[in-house]
Amino acid sequence: MNNRLAMNIAGFFGFSGVLFGAFGAHILRDLLERLGTVQFWQTAVLYHLVHAVALLVFASWQPIPRISYFLILFGVIVFSGSLYALALTDLRWFGAVTPLGGLGMLLGWLSVGLWRQNGSR
Repeated sequence: MNNRLAMNIAGFFGFSGVLFGAFGAHILRDLLERLGTVQFWQTAVLYHLVHAVALLVFASWQPIPRISYFLILFGVIVFSGSLYALALTDLRWFGAVTPLGGLGMLLGWLSVGLWRQNGSR
């Protein structure tokens, strides 16, 4: 993966996070309130946006910490994606998938802390 592609992905995640936040606050508000799932949607958006910024930062590093980048990317898709699905459908089994995404994000952050650039100590 090159830096340009990594930045494009991060930009898309930032864009989609803002878009989903706006949809949840305006277009989907009544549905989410009726289902009682507003908090799930808000949590999904928060983690989505925070990690979009992290992906953007990682995309600017030389070299990109690939394992960290991909673990966080996977984590956002699974964590936020399952919460979005749960919020829209109120099918509680989506909540069983959410921790896998959380684990991906946790491992991504841990790998950043352990990551060493090629040739450095």
